[in-house]
Parts: sequence; C-alpha cells; structure tokens
Amino acid sequence: MHFRNQAQIVLIVLIAVLASCNSTKNSKKEIVQKPNIIYILADDLGYGDLSCYGQVNFQTPNIDKLADNGMKFTQHYSGSTVCAPSRSSLMTGQHTGHTPIRGNKELKNREGQTPMPASSYTIAEMLKEAGYTTGAFGKWGLGFIGSEGDAINQGFDEFYGYNCQRMAHRYYPPYLWKNDEKVILEGNDWTNTVTYAPDKIQDATLEFIEENKDKPFFAYVPIVLPHAELISPQDSILKKYQGKFKEIPYTQPYASDYGPDIEKNKYCTQKEPKAVFASMIDRTDVYVGQIMDKVKELGIEDNTIIIFTSDNGPHAAGGANPEYFNSAGGLKGMKRDLYEGGVRAPFIVSWPNKVKAGTVSNHVSAFWDMMPTFAEIVGVEKPSTTDGISLLSSLLQKPNQKQHDYLYWEFNHKGGKQAVRKGDWKGVIYNVLKDKKARIELYNLAEDPSESNNIADKHPEIVAEIAQIMKTAHVESELFPFKQK
Repeated sequence: MHFRNQAQIVLIVLIAVLASCNSTKNSKKEIVQKPNIIYILADDLGYGDLSCYGQVNFQTPNIDKLADNGMKFTQHYSGSTVCAPSRSSLMTGQHTGHTPIRGNKELKNREGQTPMPASSYTIAEMLKEAGYTTGAFGKWGLGFIGSEGDAINQGFDEFYGYNCQRMAHRYYPPYLWKNDEKVILEGNDWTNTVTYAPDKIQDATLEFIEENKDKPFFAYVPIVLPHAELISPQDSILKKYQGKFKEIPYTQPYASDYGPDIEKNKYCTQKEPKAVFASMIDRTDVYVGQIMDKVKELGIEDNTIIIFTSDNGPHAAGGANPEYFNSAGGLKGMKRDLYEGGVRAPFIVSWPNKVKAGTVSNHVSAFWDMMPTFAEIVGVEKPSTTDGISLLSSLLQKPNQKQHDYLYWEFNHKGGKQAVRKGDWKGVIYNVLKDKKARIELYNLAEDPSESNNIADKHPEIVAEIAQIMKTAHVESELFPFKQK
C-alpha cells in the first residue's frame, strides 16, 4: 500500500510537471506567433529605382532577394508626394484629407518641423499597446525634440537619427539624436566629413534588432538615402560606379559645400552625381541585406515580417537625374507631383511560411493600409480613425480581400493639387487653389498607365464623381488650409 501511494504521488507529480511544461510551451508559442515587424522606408526612391522593378543602370540584389522571398506589389501608393505628410499618413493610417501633417511646414528658429498633435494615434502606439517594443531609426520630421510630435512621444521606445528634415539634407552632420539627447559624430564639424551618418543609423538599427530578438518588436527604419544631398563615403560601393556614367557636375542652383561658410539646408556640389546617386541606392540595398542577414543570424527569420517601400516619387535635387535613370519606371511625374510617378511606390513584403515566395500582387493599396494590416496581424482591433483597409488577405492570397472605393491625396503647395484613384480611373487637378478655371484631368490607368491621354471630356460622369470625392474626402485643416483664394 505504501509503495502504491508513493507511485501514485510520483505519477501525480509527473503529470503536473508535464502539464506545466506543456503550458510553458503553449505560452512561448503564443509569443512566437506575434511576428516581429521591420518596416524599411527609403527617402525619395522612385518606383523604377530597383532592379526588381526594372532598373538597368545598377542592381539591387538584396532587395530583389527580398522580393523573391515574398510578395512584390505593383500598385502600392505612398501617403503623399513629399516627406512629412507621407510619414504622417503612414503613422496615423489616414490619407492627406484627414492626417494632421499634410505638408512640409518649417518652424523658424527650430530644429524640426511642425509637430503632430498629442491626440494623434500612431502605429507605434498601437503596437506598443499590443506588447511590442518599438524603435525608429532614420529621419523623423513630425515634430521637434521635446514636442508632442517627437517620436518618443508618439509611441516609440527608442529613436536614433535625424529629428529634423532640413538637417537630413546633410550626411555628415556634427550630431544625431538618440531619444532627446545629442550624439556627437566623431570628426564631423560642418567642415570635416569623417562619420557618414546613415552608417551610424544602420548600426543602431541592427543593435535594436539584436537587443529585442527574444520579444516582439517593431522597427521603423526610415532610411535617409537616396535623398539629396548626393554624397557617399569613398569606399568600395562608390568605386563600383565612378567613371561609369557620362557626368555633368552639380554646382548650382542650390549648392553649398562643407566649410566655415556652409549653408546647412542646401546640398553639396558633386562632380559625379550619377555615380553617387547609384552608390546611395546600392548602399540602401546593402543595409537591407544586413538586416536580412541579422534576423537570419539571430534565428528569428521565420517570425519576422520585412517590408520595403519609399515615401514618395524620385527627386531631381542636388544633381539627381530621374529621367536618365528612369527612376519613375515610365510613370508620369516625380516628387511633388500627384501623377503616378509622384506617389506610386515600390512595395515588397517578406514573411516566411506566410507570404508565398516569388509572388506578385496588383492589389491597389496605400500607406494608410499599414495600420489596419498590422492590427489584424497582431490581433488587435483597428482604430476607428483609419482610412485604411487591411491587406492581409492579399498577403496570404486569400479570396476575401476588401478593395478601396477610392484613394485620395491633397497637397496645398504649388497652387494646390488633388488626386483620386477609383478603380482604374485616376483624376488629377493642379492649381486648384489659385485658378477657378482649373479642371480635373482624367486617365484610365489600365489603358494608359503613363497618364498621357486626358479623357475627361469623354467621361463627364466619372469626372463629376471624382470631383465629389475631392470635396467629401477633405476635412479642413488649420495648419494646412485647402481653400480657394
């Protein structure tokens, strides 16, 4: 009897231990099922600036590999046609008729731009509430240090990089910001150029990934490249392109070199702008490869979503030549335009064992879709304020993907611009705030992706429908008024 009781006790203890182990395994499994999210945002990189999207003057093998490992979208759109509103749209899940920051609005005597209000609800706040550690590495541009729009006041546990967009015109600044503290860059003093800031930002990105490998993390990586100024370190990346192109040196009209008389908000002169531009995208590709290698090295590759895109169309500043490189991929317009070349962006998503490798999607999507997509992925309710639609069904190739009724953009600079995409129809109007005679142009993107043939006169009913959307999609902003004068 004694032995039987003892055996029963041992059996009970064993069952309890096994149950505990099983419970621990299930708990760990639940944590593992929340994927890490790395969202890489290039700056002013055009739809055609990647070899997997048709670029032939240089190659982007790591980004191409990311596409080979996942899904490449052909009809994805940025939040706006310039930096700050595009990022505001991404962060808030709202198009530019609703998002708080709708243009690049500078502040006098401040290092930094007009801040997002404290009432803004961001992707970072949403993911932080879902148990994620959040970090941002690169260019912020949505509120000066200490303001309500500062990254660390908008849901990010850690920020490292440029708070101010003007400062990000220069790749050899004397300092960057880590949260609200200046980090001095060795050897840089506005005259000497020793430490290339993007390399330091990349180091911080990789360190964040490594430090948070054992828990869910969100790494927002708004890389500054290939925004002007055009400048690269004298290393092996640049040497690949020196002498490769017929060059026209960049000297004016917006140039100021490093030295005691530097005008910091301008760009450096450049003897080989084509070579340097190609090297900057090559460097971006190297950074992406390093991130891919890091998650593989840490053993978290299968549970990490890596996304690559760009904040708007290609730029022509500092000597850049988007026409030579076909940076818009044959689309009309570039940065500051609301034609396709100004807002259509490359968009690649890799998620092993979830997103089928080597797939291509023509689903029409935009930056404001990221918030509801991430919400569905991590299992939280999407905010009621978002204009976005989750594209998770497209990523998983399920048949129930919801479609947008329309996409909307507005831009109150250069006379005022608006655009609407509805199905295959694209309506664009320029100078709407200054010219009462301004008329909507209409294009059928399925038949005319380069927006060459304005067919507004042939489809007055479609034009009227788009005109109505332009009215109803816009909510007036005190900071960024959109009223005809």
